Amino acid sequence: MKYLAGQYLTLQFRINGRRYVRPYSFSSAPGIDSTLDVTVRRVPGGIVSNYINDFIKADDVIEVQEPIGDFVFESDESTKTVVFWGVGSGITPLFSMIKHLLFAESLIKIHLVYGNKSKKSIIFHHELEKIKLAYPERFKVYYFYSKEVFFDDESHNFTGRINSIFVQELMQKIEHPVKHYVCGPIGLKNTIKESLLECEGHLKNLFSEDFEIVKNPEDFKDIFDQEIRLDFQGIENKITINKGNSILEEALELGIELPYSCQTGNCSTCKGRLLSGKMRMIGLEKPRTDLTENEYLLCCSYPLTDNVYVEI
Repeated sequence: MKYLAGQYLTLQFRINGRRYVRPYSFSSAPGIDSTLDVTVRRVPGGIVSNYINDFIKADDVIEVQEPIGDFVFESDESTKTVVFWGVGSGITPLFSMIKHLLFAESLIKIHLVYGNKSKKSIIFHHELEKIKLAYPERFKVYYFYSKEVFFDDESHNFTGRINSIFVQELMQKIEHPVKHYVCGPIGLKNTIKESLLECEGHLKNLFSEDFEIVKNPEDFKDIFDQEIRLDFQGIENKITINKGNSILEEALELGIELPYSCQTGNCSTCKGRLLSGKMRMIGLEKPRTDLTENEYLLCCSYPLTDNVYVEI
């Protein structure tokens, strides 16, 4: 199976009679690790993450979709430094990319700024420390602890959350040109974006991985409950789309097993074709220029009229 560092693998499970699909970033790196690895942290109330941690065992067969994702490093001769910004399980694709860059890009220096609640909650802590020893001149790690009370007073340990002062101070120390890769909650992304705009004046070298769609209530002012027609595999379904829920969400709740993966509008797995009516896509972090005028991603699509007819 071919993949790029930073991409993700979509796993499919059937739990209590319902199909669940979840994308998990590779924590392995192609050409370096002999196995295909994804890392799944248990989430309180998480149906799939708990199922994986509690029941999956060696020799089980798991259905997967092919690797996808554009959160990858694009090599160029000008980049001197890459800074990875992550919180919690957001380290997963960053870990894959770090290993790849250290192996494949010998001239690039790498900085990882990684936030966690405490030292015990750090994913890949042992592995990261080993990589630091192996590449002391090229790889630096800065740990932020939001709830740690006692820890070694070292230069790479910080209390609290990743903040704008640290971002600006780091930008003054490292060699430019630099690329930034962010994977974590919206608060982290906003902090990095605002800080880089202030000290660098642009975001053209900032790339982020999105695990959730951020919905602005203002975008839903003219959206109401609507019944739509959905043609899936030649079978027409009438579905009520409740305000605030996407077409994909309502279809899955009714047991209509539409294809999907990222659920954030980054892939095209749930793409549908609008045959009549009007719809709007909400929450897309990145503009999609690859869709035709009547193509929509159902994970972030909402009907505007009562005559919406979608085919997938």
